Amino acid sequence: MSKKMNLNIQVEEAAITALAIYFLSQHTLGLSWWIWILLFFSPDISMIGYLLGTKIGAVTYNLFHHRAIALIVIAIGVFSKQELWTSIGILLFAHSSFDRMLGYGLKYRDSFKHTHLGTM
Repeated sequence: MSKKMNLNIQVEEAAITALAIYFLSQHTLGLSWWIWILLFFSPDISMIGYLLGTKIGAVTYNLFHHRAIALIVIAIGVFSKQELWTSIGILLFAHSSFDRMLGYGLKYRDSFKHTHLGTM
């Protein structure tokens, strides 16, 4: 990936992250902002799957960092009028975009460093 393209992707992901955080601020569930900061990084717990090998690690990591899954969770929350599910989906979406902004993409099963954005 070229340096210019990389910067374009980083700027795009930063904008998506900011917008998702704005929407998350509208769906706070009455929780304090400092709890949301902790929750923002909670999808990274999925890296524990790597203790069982790269294949399982990639599956667990991608499950919590795939934006399509986040959008499905948001849709479930919106259509069922369950604010908790909406908030979880927005959180997953925001976190995934934040990670991509930093260069962490969805993982391939051969190595943690082999991502859909290239090799880290």
